[in-house]
Amino acid sequence: MNLPKKLQEKLQKRTDNQSIRKLSDQNHLTDFSSNDYLGLSSDVNVFHRSHDYLIELDLQQNGATGSRLISGNHQLYNQVEAFLSDFHKSESALVFNSGYDANIGFFSSVPQRGDVILYDELSHASIRDGITMSNAKSYKFKHNDLSNLEELLNRYKDADAIYVVTESVFSMDGDSPDLVRMAALVNQYQARCIIDEAHALGVFGDLGSGLIQSLNLETKVFARVITFGKALGCHGAAVLGSRDLREYLINFARSFIYTTGLPPHSLATILMSYQEMIHSKKEDALQTNVEFFKKEVSRIEMTDFFISSNSAIHSCIIPGNKKVKTIAKNIQNSGFDVKAILSPTVPEGQERIRFCLHAYNSFQEITSVLETLRIFAAI
Repeated sequence: MNLPKKLQEKLQKRTDNQSIRKLSDQNHLTDFSSNDYLGLSSDVNVFHRSHDYLIELDLQQNGATGSRLISGNHQLYNQVEAFLSDFHKSESALVFNSGYDANIGFFSSVPQRGDVILYDELSHASIRDGITMSNAKSYKFKHNDLSNLEELLNRYKDADAIYVVTESVFSMDGDSPDLVRMAALVNQYQARCIIDEAHALGVFGDLGSGLIQSLNLETKVFARVITFGKALGCHGAAVLGSRDLREYLINFARSFIYTTGLPPHSLATILMSYQEMIHSKKEDALQTNVEFFKKEVSRIEMTDFFISSNSAIHSCIIPGNKKVKTIAKNIQNSGFDVKAILSPTVPEGQERIRFCLHAYNSFQEITSVLETLRIFAAI
């Protein structure tokens, strides 16, 4: 059966403007595209320790059997959430099946009618989708612009409650807001701050704990969203916050209530990935590579093409879907796995090649991929 005409037209439009998405097979190119910042997704120690831990606990089952509120709340959930609360210095933690589920669940259920949500204009799609499902009114502020945020805080100060949401590291630009000033500003207006730490966990902070803890802001924010599919190399996410917030989400977050829980193996892998991160110090190697990458960008005189970043994400702006796709393909043909980020994923004119750095990238690989970029970017 054919698609309806409107759907066919939307697909054709994507094809015409060079922005059609396609699934690709895994490759064996040098990795500069994945979120596996610490290399834990293929860590043999994590793999075997997760298996051994399940055997030790006699949890030899493949699935959770149901939602956590019915039959799926197996014993590893309590262990993982207790560990997360302790490690991240939070009153409580509630595990969700993914970062998308966590943001959808939080923003669709917590802000109420009469409340206001203020969000950074570059916030992740999962945040924006959750906000769209909320009964609260929402307004975006200019990216990392605290003056604009304060204008909105003052304008909507009479709302029943104000929620301010941003990311500690932005997934497309790799930059960060001034979180210390932001937290102070939000608290000044008696608002509540929610920080998505997806791309900060494992990258910043003592033992990879994230930017909020590195800045001692744990008690200054209402909630943190952490995800395990990036630097932890596995799956799932958690909302960190007060015990009351945890109880509220259990009762009202639909993406938590109406889905089968994660299998025991996923929870065991989360625990073992944290242990490996803590003891291996791989985040130190990652930060060394970040600093080397920045020096190499300066050496080849391409600093003006890159968005300033201290994270593992570094984006080279190359406007135009067709042009950036061509350059990315040439770099891939040279042996490096890089991805072109196209509009409408990013605004038109802000198309880019995004480089994701990892603890396992060598200096030689970093130099080579940037030299290759310089050659083809001159086309």
